[in-house]
Amino acid sequence: MKLDATARLNLMKFVCSFVWTDLKVHQQERDLVMRIAGRLGLSEAESQQVQRWLQVPPPIDEVDPSLVPHEHRALFLNAAEMAIKADGKVVPAERDSLTLFRDLLK
Repeated sequence: MKLDATARLNLMKFVCSFVWTDLKVHQQERDLVMRIAGRLGLSEAESQQVQRWLQVPPPIDEVDPSLVPHEHRALFLNAAEMAIKADGKVVPAERDSLTLFRDLLK
């Protein structure tokens, strides 16, 4: 699926918000985020924004599941699942966030 610049950044914003769920971004999570960014072909400016989100989480009011287009929902959900599993452990807060995200995307 080809995403436009807005959708790419929105996806990365969601992924970054999920890696922050346990309040710490682990190296494996950083690596995953940057692999996803590479696969999406982000511009230099977009990559820098993602790096900033790995240092400070995206504002919660900008991470709204209702704004995810229907045709992108499976992709966003898959990326969120990968993000919470990236460090090898899924804490209850991550599991709860993923469940809520899944429910909100229905």
